[in-house]
Amino acid sequence: MYPGTQYFGTSRHEMEFLTRHGVTHFDATVDGYDSDTLARHKDEAAKHGVELEMIHIPWQDSIGLADEGRDEAIDNVCQWIENAAKAGLRGLNYNFLVLRASEGAGGGVQRTARRPGRGGSTYSSFVLAEYDNDKRYAAGEVSREESFERAKYFVERIMPVADVNNIQMACHLNDPPSQVLNGVEKWNFPVFDGLKRFSELVDSPNHGFNFCCGVASEGLEDPGKELPAIVKYFAERKKIFNVHFRNIRGGLNDFSETWPDEGDVNMHEMVKVLHEAGYEYMLMPDHAPHHADDVAPEGVTGRVRQAWAFQFGYIIALIQAVENESAG
Repeated sequence: MYPGTQYFGTSRHEMEFLTRHGVTHFDATVDGYDSDTLARHKDEAAKHGVELEMIHIPWQDSIGLADEGRDEAIDNVCQWIENAAKAGLRGLNYNFLVLRASEGAGGGVQRTARRPGRGGSTYSSFVLAEYDNDKRYAAGEVSREESFERAKYFVERIMPVADVNNIQMACHLNDPPSQVLNGVEKWNFPVFDGLKRFSELVDSPNHGFNFCCGVASEGLEDPGKELPAIVKYFAERKKIFNVHFRNIRGGLNDFSETWPDEGDVNMHEMVKVLHEAGYEYMLMPDHAPHHADDVAPEGVTGRVRQAWAFQFGYIIALIQAVENESAG
Protein backbone atom coordinates (compact mmCIF):
# COMPACT_ATOMS: atom_id res chain seq x y z
CA MET A 1 0.00 0.00 0.00
CA TYR A 2 1.44 3.35 -1.01
CA PRO A 3 0.42 6.96 -1.77
CA GLY A 4 -0.82 7.72 -5.25
CA THR A 5 -2.96 10.21 -7.12
CA GLN A 6 -4.88 10.80 -10.35
CA TYR A 7 -5.48 13.37 -13.08
CA PHE A 8 -1.87 14.55 -13.21
CA GLY A 9 -0.08 15.02 -16.49
CA THR A 10 3.50 13.94 -17.07
CA SER A 11 5.14 17.37 -17.35
CA ARG A 12 8.30 18.10 -15.36
CA HIS A 13 6.39 20.51 -13.12
CA GLU A 14 3.74 17.93 -12.24
CA MET A 15 6.18 15.08 -11.77
CA GLU A 16 8.41 17.14 -9.49
CA PHE A 17 5.36 18.20 -7.47
CA LEU A 18 4.55 14.52 -6.89
CA THR A 19 8.06 13.35 -6.05
CA ARG A 20 8.61 16.40 -3.83
CA HIS A 21 5.68 15.22 -1.73
CA GLY A 22 6.59 11.54 -1.67
CA VAL A 23 4.27 10.28 -4.41
CA THR A 24 5.81 7.93 -6.97
CA HIS A 25 2.73 6.15 -8.42
CA PHE A 26 -0.24 7.68 -10.20
CA ASP A 27 -3.13 7.59 -12.64
CA ALA A 28 -2.38 10.03 -15.47
CA THR A 29 -4.29 12.46 -17.61
CA VAL A 30 -3.14 11.57 -21.13
CA ASP A 31 -3.16 13.10 -24.60
CA GLY A 32 -4.76 10.04 -26.20
CA TYR A 33 -5.68 6.42 -25.61
CA ASP A 34 -3.65 4.66 -28.30
CA SER A 35 -0.86 2.41 -27.05
CA ASP A 36 1.97 4.62 -28.32
CA THR A 37 0.65 7.69 -26.50
CA LEU A 38 0.13 5.72 -23.30
CA ALA A 39 3.65 4.31 -23.51
CA ARG A 40 5.05 7.78 -24.09
CA HIS A 41 3.36 9.11 -20.96
CA LYS A 42 4.58 6.12 -19.00
CA ASP A 43 8.15 6.75 -20.18
CA GLU A 44 7.93 10.48 -19.39
CA ALA A 45 6.85 9.73 -15.85
CA ALA A 46 9.49 7.04 -15.39
CA LYS A 47 12.24 9.57 -16.17
CA HIS A 48 11.22 11.32 -12.95
CA GLY A 49 10.95 8.12 -10.93
CA VAL A 50 7.15 8.01 -11.09
CA GLU A 51 5.21 4.93 -12.19
CA LEU A 52 2.15 5.44 -14.35
CA GLU A 53 -0.08 2.54 -13.27
CA MET A 54 -3.52 3.42 -14.58
CA ILE A 55 -5.53 6.00 -16.48
CA HIS A 56 -9.16 7.10 -16.40
CA ILE A 57 -10.95 6.29 -19.62
CA PRO A 58 -13.58 8.73 -20.90
CA TRP A 59 -17.12 7.72 -20.16
CA GLN A 60 -19.32 6.92 -23.12
CA ASP A 61 -22.87 8.18 -22.53
CA SER A 62 -24.32 5.54 -24.84
CA ILE A 63 -23.29 2.78 -22.45
CA GLY A 64 -25.25 4.16 -19.50
CA LEU A 65 -28.19 5.21 -21.63
CA ALA A 66 -28.25 1.87 -23.50
CA ASP A 67 -29.01 3.67 -26.77
CA GLU A 68 -28.14 2.72 -30.34
CA GLY A 69 -24.50 3.69 -29.93
CA ARG A 70 -23.84 1.40 -26.98
CA ASP A 71 -22.11 -1.46 -28.79
CA GLU A 72 -19.74 0.86 -30.64
CA ALA A 73 -18.91 2.62 -27.38
CA ILE A 74 -18.17 -0.71 -25.70
CA ASP A 75 -15.91 -1.62 -28.61
CA ASN A 76 -13.97 1.58 -27.86
CA VAL A 77 -13.48 0.47 -24.26
CA CYS A 78 -12.28 -2.95 -25.38
CA GLN A 79 -9.73 -1.30 -27.65
CA TRP A 80 -8.50 0.90 -24.79
CA ILE A 81 -8.05 -2.23 -22.67
CA GLU A 82 -5.83 -3.77 -25.35
CA ASN A 83 -3.90 -0.50 -25.70
CA ALA A 84 -3.34 -0.29 -21.95
CA ALA A 85 -1.89 -3.80 -21.93
CA LYS A 86 0.48 -2.99 -24.79
CA ALA A 87 1.65 0.11 -22.90
CA GLY A 88 2.30 -1.87 -19.71
CA LEU A 89 -0.39 -0.37 -17.49
CA ARG A 90 -1.88 -2.18 -14.51
CA GLY A 91 -5.45 -1.19 -15.20
CA LEU A 92 -8.13 1.32 -16.20
CA ASN A 93 -10.41 3.40 -14.01
CA TYR A 94 -13.94 4.05 -15.25
CA ASN A 95 -17.43 5.02 -14.16
CA PHE A 96 -20.68 3.24 -14.83
CA LEU A 97 -23.22 6.08 -14.96
CA VAL A 98 -26.84 6.28 -15.94
CA LEU A 99 -27.53 9.77 -14.60
CA ARG A 100 -24.96 12.17 -16.01
CA ALA A 101 -24.27 15.31 -13.97
CA SER A 102 -23.04 17.01 -17.13
CA GLU A 103 -26.79 17.46 -17.44
CA GLY A 104 -26.98 19.12 -14.03
CA ALA A 105 -23.52 19.50 -12.44
CA GLY A 106 -19.97 18.62 -13.40
CA GLY A 107 -18.18 15.33 -13.91
CA GLY A 108 -20.86 12.84 -12.93
CA VAL A 109 -21.40 14.30 -9.46
CA GLN A 110 -24.57 15.86 -8.03
CA ARG A 111 -24.01 18.68 -5.53
CA THR A 112 -25.69 21.70 -3.93
CA ALA A 113 -24.09 24.93 -2.62
CA ARG A 114 -20.60 24.78 -1.11
CA ARG A 115 -20.27 25.15 2.65
CA PRO A 116 -17.64 27.12 4.60
CA GLY A 117 -14.71 25.19 6.05
CA ARG A 118 -11.67 25.84 8.17
CA GLY A 119 -9.21 28.57 7.33
CA GLY A 120 -11.49 30.16 4.74
CA SER A 121 -11.73 27.01 2.63
CA THR A 122 -15.02 25.73 1.24
CA TYR A 123 -16.40 22.20 1.04
CA SER A 124 -18.25 20.46 -1.75
CA SER A 125 -21.64 19.55 -0.26
CA PHE A 126 -24.94 17.88 -1.00
CA VAL A 127 -28.31 18.39 0.73
CA LEU A 128 -31.13 16.48 -0.86
CA ALA A 129 -33.74 18.91 0.49
CA GLU A 130 -31.98 21.72 -1.44
CA TYR A 131 -31.43 19.75 -4.66
CA ASP A 132 -33.68 20.04 -7.73
CA ASN A 133 -34.71 16.41 -7.77
CA ASP A 134 -37.77 17.00 -9.94
CA LYS A 135 -35.72 17.77 -13.02
CA ARG A 136 -35.28 15.03 -15.61
CA TYR A 137 -32.43 14.54 -18.06
CA ALA A 138 -31.59 12.29 -21.00
CA ALA A 139 -31.77 9.14 -18.87
CA GLY A 140 -35.40 9.71 -17.92
CA GLU A 141 -36.82 7.31 -15.34
CA VAL A 142 -34.54 4.32 -14.71
CA SER A 143 -35.07 1.69 -12.02
CA ARG A 144 -32.29 0.04 -10.05
CA GLU A 145 -33.00 -3.22 -11.87
CA GLU A 146 -32.61 -1.54 -15.24
CA SER A 147 -29.36 0.12 -14.07
CA PHE A 148 -28.00 -3.31 -13.19
CA GLU A 149 -29.13 -4.80 -16.49
CA ARG A 150 -27.18 -2.10 -18.32
CA ALA A 151 -24.16 -2.60 -16.08
CA LYS A 152 -24.27 -6.36 -16.64
CA TYR A 153 -24.42 -5.94 -20.41
CA PHE A 154 -21.35 -3.69 -20.24
CA VAL A 155 -19.12 -5.71 -17.91
CA GLU A 156 -19.96 -9.02 -19.62
CA ARG A 157 -18.63 -7.52 -22.84
CA ILE A 158 -15.45 -5.92 -21.50
CA MET A 159 -14.22 -8.38 -18.88
CA PRO A 160 -13.22 -11.23 -21.23
CA VAL A 161 -10.97 -8.70 -23.00
CA ALA A 162 -9.62 -7.47 -19.68
CA ASP A 163 -8.87 -11.02 -18.55
CA VAL A 164 -7.04 -11.93 -21.75
CA ASN A 165 -4.93 -8.78 -21.37
CA ASN A 166 -4.61 -8.98 -17.55
CA ILE A 167 -5.94 -5.44 -17.08
CA GLN A 168 -7.76 -4.50 -13.88
CA MET A 169 -11.02 -2.66 -14.53
CA ALA A 170 -11.75 -0.42 -11.55
CA CYS A 171 -15.26 1.04 -11.39
CA HIS A 172 -15.80 4.21 -9.37
CA LEU A 173 -18.88 4.43 -7.16
CA ASN A 174 -21.69 6.71 -8.36
CA ASP A 175 -21.49 10.00 -6.45
CA PRO A 176 -23.57 10.44 -4.38
CA PRO A 177 -25.39 7.23 -3.57
CA SER A 178 -29.04 8.08 -3.01
CA GLN A 179 -32.35 6.33 -3.36
CA VAL A 180 -33.48 8.24 -6.46
CA LEU A 181 -31.88 11.28 -8.09
CA ASN A 182 -33.61 12.93 -11.05
CA GLY A 183 -35.64 9.81 -11.70
CA VAL A 184 -32.68 7.40 -11.64
CA GLU A 185 -32.22 4.77 -8.93
CA LYS A 186 -28.46 4.56 -8.42
CA TRP A 187 -27.02 1.06 -8.53
CA ASN A 188 -24.78 1.61 -5.48
CA PHE A 189 -27.61 2.31 -3.04
CA PRO A 190 -27.98 0.71 -0.55
CA VAL A 191 -24.19 0.94 -0.51
CA PHE A 192 -23.09 -2.53 0.57
CA ASP A 193 -25.81 -4.40 -1.30
CA GLY A 194 -25.22 -2.41 -4.47
CA LEU A 195 -21.45 -2.86 -4.44
CA LYS A 196 -21.75 -6.56 -3.66
CA ARG A 197 -24.19 -7.09 -6.51
CA PHE A 198 -22.01 -5.13 -8.93
CA SER A 199 -18.89 -7.06 -7.89
CA GLU A 200 -20.69 -10.34 -8.63
CA LEU A 201 -21.95 -9.42 -12.12
CA VAL A 202 -19.03 -11.37 -13.59
CA ASP A 203 -16.54 -13.79 -12.06
CA SER A 204 -13.16 -12.24 -12.77
CA PRO A 205 -10.13 -11.24 -10.69
CA ASN A 206 -9.90 -8.11 -12.85
CA HIS A 207 -13.44 -6.89 -12.05
CA GLY A 208 -13.45 -4.54 -9.07
CA PHE A 209 -13.57 -1.01 -7.75
CA ASN A 210 -11.84 2.30 -7.75
CA PHE A 211 -13.19 2.49 -4.20
CA CYS A 212 -13.99 5.98 -2.91
CA CYS A 213 -14.26 6.12 0.88
CA GLY A 214 -16.00 9.46 0.56
CA VAL A 215 -18.69 8.28 -1.86
CA ALA A 216 -19.40 5.14 0.14
CA SER A 217 -19.74 7.29 3.27
CA GLU A 218 -22.17 9.62 1.50
CA GLY A 219 -24.71 6.78 1.26
CA LEU A 220 -24.51 5.68 4.91
CA GLU A 221 -26.47 6.79 7.97
CA ASP A 222 -23.40 6.52 10.22
CA PRO A 223 -20.22 6.34 8.11
CA GLY A 224 -17.86 6.20 11.08
CA LYS A 225 -19.41 2.93 12.23
CA GLU A 226 -20.54 1.41 8.92
CA LEU A 227 -17.70 2.09 6.47
CA PRO A 228 -14.89 -0.06 7.98
CA ALA A 229 -16.82 -3.31 7.60
CA ILE A 230 -17.70 -2.49 3.98
CA VAL A 231 -14.10 -1.73 3.08
CA LYS A 232 -12.93 -4.87 4.88
CA TYR A 233 -15.36 -7.06 2.91
CA PHE A 234 -14.23 -5.91 -0.53
CA ALA A 235 -10.53 -5.56 0.32
CA GLU A 236 -10.37 -9.13 1.64
CA ARG A 237 -11.94 -10.37 -1.60
CA LYS A 238 -9.39 -8.42 -3.69
CA LYS A 239 -12.09 -6.29 -5.28
CA ILE A 240 -10.42 -2.95 -4.57
CA PHE A 241 -7.83 -1.82 -7.13
CA ASN A 242 -7.46 1.81 -5.99
CA VAL A 243 -8.71 3.80 -3.01
CA HIS A 244 -9.91 7.40 -3.09
CA PHE A 245 -8.97 8.34 0.43
CA ARG A 246 -11.28 11.15 1.47
CA ASN A 247 -13.53 11.99 4.37
CA ILE A 248 -16.93 13.60 4.88
CA ARG A 249 -19.02 15.13 7.63
CA GLY A 250 -22.62 13.92 7.67
CA GLY A 251 -24.01 11.03 5.67
CA LEU A 252 -26.94 9.98 3.52
CA ASN A 253 -28.56 12.96 1.75
CA ASP A 254 -26.69 15.62 3.76
CA PHE A 255 -22.89 15.76 3.74
CA SER A 256 -19.82 17.92 3.16
CA GLU A 257 -16.44 16.79 1.86
CA THR A 258 -14.00 17.87 4.56
CA TRP A 259 -10.27 17.80 5.09
CA PRO A 260 -9.35 14.17 5.76
CA ASP A 261 -8.49 14.68 9.44
CA GLU A 262 -11.76 16.35 10.46
CA GLY A 263 -14.56 14.22 9.04
CA ASP A 264 -16.73 11.59 10.70
CA VAL A 265 -14.62 8.63 9.55
CA ASN A 266 -11.49 7.64 11.47
CA MET A 267 -9.06 7.49 8.55
CA HIS A 268 -6.35 5.85 10.64
CA GLU A 269 -8.78 3.00 11.18
CA MET A 270 -9.42 2.82 7.43
CA VAL A 271 -5.70 2.40 6.67
CA LYS A 272 -5.49 -0.26 9.36
CA VAL A 273 -8.43 -2.17 7.85
CA LEU A 274 -6.86 -2.02 4.38
CA HIS A 275 -3.46 -3.10 5.69
CA GLU A 276 -4.88 -6.07 7.58
CA ALA A 277 -6.89 -7.11 4.50
CA GLY A 278 -3.75 -7.18 2.37
CA TYR A 279 -4.62 -4.22 0.14
CA GLU A 280 -1.53 -3.50 -1.99
CA TYR A 281 -2.23 -0.54 -4.26
CA MET A 282 -2.61 3.26 -4.19
CA LEU A 283 -4.27 5.48 -1.60
CA MET A 284 -5.28 8.59 -3.54
CA PRO A 285 -6.49 11.94 -2.22
CA ASP A 286 -9.55 13.31 -3.98
CA HIS A 287 -11.97 16.27 -3.92
CA ALA A 288 -9.79 18.56 -1.82
CA PRO A 289 -11.43 21.62 -0.24
CA HIS A 290 -11.00 24.89 -2.13
CA HIS A 291 -9.45 28.18 -1.07
CA ALA A 292 -9.21 31.34 -3.15
CA ASP A 293 -5.48 31.71 -2.40
CA ASP A 294 -4.64 28.12 -3.32
CA VAL A 295 -4.32 28.29 -7.10
CA ALA A 296 -2.45 25.95 -9.45
CA PRO A 297 0.03 27.37 -11.96
CA GLU A 298 -1.15 27.73 -15.54
CA GLY A 299 -0.67 24.80 -17.86
CA VAL A 300 -0.79 22.00 -15.26
CA THR A 301 -3.47 20.10 -13.40
CA GLY A 302 -5.52 22.05 -10.88
CA ARG A 303 -4.28 19.58 -8.30
CA VAL A 304 -0.84 21.18 -8.08
CA ARG A 305 -1.98 22.99 -4.94
CA GLN A 306 -1.41 23.14 -1.20
CA ALA A 307 -4.59 21.18 -0.56
CA TRP A 308 -3.21 18.14 -2.39
CA ALA A 309 0.21 18.41 -0.77
CA PHE A 310 -1.49 18.34 2.63
CA GLN A 311 -3.39 15.19 1.72
CA PHE A 312 -0.30 13.45 0.39
CA GLY A 313 1.53 14.05 3.65
CA TYR A 314 -1.47 12.88 5.66
CA ILE A 315 -1.74 9.64 3.70
CA ILE A 316 1.99 8.89 3.92
CA ALA A 317 1.99 9.47 7.68
CA LEU A 318 -0.97 7.14 8.22
CA ILE A 319 0.57 4.38 6.12
CA GLN A 320 3.83 4.65 8.08
CA ALA A 321 1.96 4.66 11.40
CA VAL A 322 -0.02 1.52 10.57
CA GLU A 323 3.02 -0.30 9.20
CA ASN A 324 5.01 0.58 12.31
CA GLU A 325 2.19 -0.58 14.56
CA SER A 326 1.99 -3.85 12.67
CA ALA A 327 5.75 -4.40 12.83
CA GLY A 328 5.89 -3.58 16.55
